[in-house]
Amino acid sequence: MKIALPSYERQVDAHFGHCQYFTVFTVEGDRIVAEETVNPPAGCGCKTNIVQTLSEMGVKVMLAGNMGDGAVNVLNDNGIQVLRGCAGDVKEVAEGYLAGALRDSGMVCSAHGHGCHE
Repeated sequence: MKIALPSYERQVDAHFGHCQYFTVFTVEGDRIVAEETVNPPAGCGCKTNIVQTLSEMGVKVMLAGNMGDGAVNVLNDNGIQVLRGCAGDVKEVAEGYLAGALRDSGMVCSAHGHGCHE
């Protein structure tokens, strides 16, 4: 299984749609066995091919700070479960998920003036 996190300087980026890169962890059992970074294309995340790219890589879980309904729906439609409300070091957050310590916050972001929610 693979877990992705929108990232900025090894921290969970608070905004999925404009992150610096995605950190993708490969998991076997309850252990992280590999890590890679994926650079997103320019533009708002939910309106690019990044979700399809992550899905084709085998990502099944997105651990995010926050995102809009559109992004959640696109991720879910591509077989990727979303947990929002994550913050901190990306590896520590992924390990927290694997330990069963994370739950989706249910919080949805709204317009930030960049056209993603229009």
